[in-house]
Amino acid sequence: MKDIAKKTGLGLATVSSYFNGGNVREKNRVKIEEAIRELDFEVNEVARGLKTNTTRTIGVVIPELNNVFCSEIITAMEDVLRSHGYATMICDCRTDRRLEREAVEFLMHRRVDGIVNMPVDTSGAHLESFLKSGRPVVLIDRKIRALNCDCVFVDNLTAARNAISLLIQNGHRRIGIISGPEDVFTAQERLRGYRQILQESGIETEERLICRGDYTMESGVRGLKALVQENPDMTAVFATNYELTMGAVIGANELGLGIPEKLSMIGFDNLPFARACHPKLTIVTQPTEEIGRQAAEIMLERIREGVSVHREPTRFGENGSAETNSKWQPVFRKLQTTIVEGSSVRRF
Repeated sequence: MKDIAKKTGLGLATVSSYFNGGNVREKNRVKIEEAIRELDFEVNEVARGLKTNTTRTIGVVIPELNNVFCSEIITAMEDVLRSHGYATMICDCRTDRRLEREAVEFLMHRRVDGIVNMPVDTSGAHLESFLKSGRPVVLIDRKIRALNCDCVFVDNLTAARNAISLLIQNGHRRIGIISGPEDVFTAQERLRGYRQILQESGIETEERLICRGDYTMESGVRGLKALVQENPDMTAVFATNYELTMGAVIGANELGLGIPEKLSMIGFDNLPFARACHPKLTIVTQPTEEIGRQAAEIMLERIREGVSVHREPTRFGENGSAETNSKWQPVFRKLQTTIVEGSSVRRF
């Protein structure tokens, strides 16, 4: 670093700031990077990690790497983290709680500076040891009420309300829903939004119009077929995530149900898939890039603060707000979804 400072004419503090992910003027960054190439300089990350007790690595634990929603979030997150000198270590737990716990343990042993997690284990038990170590955790997509940590997610209740409201506006009253697992926060909120808007519209909620899947494509196929079999008078269906949407479209095709002539449909996520469908599918889209960016920024802020994030479990008041005795408060970022209309909803 002294050699680089001498070659560039910059102060040692500026060179140090560059290597530690701080803010450096663009012209100084160019000078430093030219000197790095000329001097063939390499950071000894192992040595730096021993000195600073950091690895400049963020662990990411997700349910399915081949899930478009997950991959888009990771891409946006990596862009932000990389620009601040951090690398990511990504673990795919295959929507398996045991594998998720093992992934967190693996990342702990690799001494990552923080973990971003789209949790499968809704109890949060898999994260307790990591939080006790004083390192930050940022949850994405799903809150865990028992844990006092930051979270970035979308307004799932409003997302479902808007989708069902669009169907109601088009004259539909017999509306089915393919929901997710009962214990997953995301699924709970979307189903709550479905029930809520039906009730407000004076439409009776019938349990036989509700089918719960496990956020896989095959459960979407089964769910669509089960709903059609039990509800021959059903005119529309709302599939509440990407895999369930793909499965619902496949199920409708296998049953020979024309969309929207025989069955109107609104799906969730993945605009390219919606555009590839014939007719083009109406879908709820989530701001995946913004979710990834905000998750990364919160993580960087917690690391900069250097504040231990192990706190007493958060308690939630009647209005859903966090209540804790700690001066440190978790950050809950709730983002809004949008509906991209296609041709899959018929005026009934």
